[in-house]
Parts: sequence; C-alpha cells; structure tokens
Amino acid sequence: MTVNLVRSGRLYPGVPYAYASVAPPGSLIFTAGACPLDDRGDVVGAGDVRVQASLAVANLATALAESGATLADVLKTTVFVASAERADLVAAWDVVSAAFGEHDAPSTLLGVAVLGYAGQLVEIEAVAVAPG
Repeated sequence: MTVNLVRSGRLYPGVPYAYASVAPPGSLIFTAGACPLDDRGDVVGAGDVRVQASLAVANLATALAESGATLADVLKTTVFVASAERADLVAAWDVVSAAFGEHDAPSTLLGVAVLGYAGQLVEIEAVAVAPG
C-alpha cells in the first residue's frame, strides 16, 4: 500500500512535515510508545535526549518490522519528550526527522512532565498502514 502525504497550499508551508496522510483501505498498525529500552529493559542514554530518541526510533522500526511494515509506511507519529526546554524537543525532533528522511509524515511533538520509566526522556508512537 502507498501512503499519500498531504501538503496544503492553504497552510504554512515551512513546517518540516506533511499536514496529513491518507492510506488506501487496509489494515492499520498502531504501535505502543517506543521507548529507549535495551534488550534487558534498561533505559539507555541517561540524560541524553538524542541518544534516547535514536534508540526509540530503532525500537519503533523493529516493532513496525515485526508487523510487516517500515518507517515509510507510517501515517503519523507522536513524539513525547520529558522536558520543558524547547532545545530538548528540537534535539529529539532532529533525530526522528533524520530517521524518517524524505518520508516526513505528520507528527506531533510534545513536552511532557514525565514518562513511564525512570530516566526516560523520549517516547515515540506511530500509526502505520500494513503493506498489502
């Protein structure tokens, strides 16, 4: 299946993502939040948003692969960063954006007070379309 990223001539054109995405009829994949956990369940990269974002993206890609999809099948992401500092949100976004490359699916980036694991700074969830 092909993801159609929707641009708009009526909304601000300088955003680094598509405003919406459309998939043909088929199965959707909803991921749990991908966390910066290693294979032992330990949070990696204490205090380092970029390291945690990188592992969260890798873990997201693994969850998608196990579902028969890739990052290119993602319709939308939500990126959570446990920080009130805009620089931390931008750092996480830079990693996520680089991982998705040209597939700039719609995304929401939020600063939150706390995430589920001690020391966790980043979590990424996604909705994707299952390739048919």
